[in-house]
Amino acid sequence: MTFKYKNVYVGDTVTVAGPYEKNGPLKKYYDKTFNDLYFGEDSWEKAEIKAIKDNLGLMVRKIGKTKSDVDLVIGGDLLNQISASTYGCLGYGKSFIGVYGACSSSALEIILASNFIEAGQIKDAISLVSSHNMTSEKQFRNPTEYGAPKPSSATFTATGAASIYLTNVKTDVRVESATLGKIIDYSENDPNNMGRVMAPSAIDTLKRHFEETGRTPDYYDLILTGDLGIYGKEILKDYMLKKYNYDLSKNYNDCGVMLYDLEKQLEVLAGGSGPVCSALVNYGYIYDQLKKKKIKKVLLVSTGALFCPTLIYQKQNIYSIAHAVSLEVV
Repeated sequence: MTFKYKNVYVGDTVTVAGPYEKNGPLKKYYDKTFNDLYFGEDSWEKAEIKAIKDNLGLMVRKIGKTKSDVDLVIGGDLLNQISASTYGCLGYGKSFIGVYGACSSSALEIILASNFIEAGQIKDAISLVSSHNMTSEKQFRNPTEYGAPKPSSATFTATGAASIYLTNVKTDVRVESATLGKIIDYSENDPNNMGRVMAPSAIDTLKRHFEETGRTPDYYDLILTGDLGIYGKEILKDYMLKKYNYDLSKNYNDCGVMLYDLEKQLEVLAGGSGPVCSALVNYGYIYDQLKKKKIKKVLLVSTGALFCPTLIYQKQNIYSIAHAVSLEVV
């Protein structure tokens, strides 16, 4: 299902990043960074909450609002009961919606906020996502104290919080259209190969976006998937060309590949993941390029793996989903 928008604009963005992201190639595009994973707190969960609070504080100052001025705040993260968002967003916005789309949450939030704004039900919204390497790793894979080695196909959960302010007041960048994804089961069950797990959902959403809009890949200056990493990225490119004759060789990249220096930061293995992975790239570097009009049309396809460890232990497949958002310079 694809939506078209006429009255949804990007007012501003804020990015708060952790130490691994700070040491990556996009460090100059972050509003705030931390030198360690604790952020001055005594637990990793509290550190993630602090990243959210710091992000929202920076955002309301940037847009010249008070905490309660914004009609809606939407938050999403990976912790149980999306608790980082609920604790971190306390006191912000006239209303709050918590969403769980795993690593696809940033695009899902933009779609939800844009639909409300386009319908005239609200005038503005802040959409925020977060993740933390240590909180995510111990919840979804192994206890971090275990120190288990990982295969080269594993991705590295990004640390930080990133937000986007959407408004009905005209700016230089607008949300042009969006395509909602659907749950995909491709019989994958390896939590250490998320690129392979999520590539099928990105392929499905891209195909439907092109069909429903009547566009081809060359309509966009840049097409970005969320966090497929180096292996998932190649799966998507090969499949889209061989199966559907969509050539992505000239204008496609993956945020999980862009977030880190994969040749120097060997600990990230196949690349970045987590809700904040694509958001740090898109709300930092990509938004900067749009404002400077170095690129004018971008399709963001955030991908997510929908699973819990309990079901993996019960030999169930890992499902995935992807949502697409088109941003254009006005």
